[in-house]
Amino acid sequence: MSLAKVNIDLDQEQIKSYINERVNQILHQSFIFWDIDLMSKRTCMSKSFLENEILRDPRMKLLERRKEKGKRFWPFEESLSVVKEIMDEW
Repeated sequence: MSLAKVNIDLDQEQIKSYINERVNQILHQSFIFWDIDLMSKRTCMSKSFLENEILRDPRMKLLERRKEKGKRFWPFEESLSVVKEIMDEW
């Protein structure tokens, strides 16, 4: 009995895209809060752009958490929704 020979062609870009999508889904589920550094990385927006266009918005100001003169944090899910709303308004 001879063994069958199987050749599989894989699209490397499609595999990378799928892996990145799954990692993003997992990360979204694990974040509770994020800061401006992580926000900048995850949204691909510069910190100055975020400061000027997103974080000055009253909706984001309501979500901001910080002790007096301390580091600022935003609840992940809620602030992500607000960022999407702001972007949709442009």
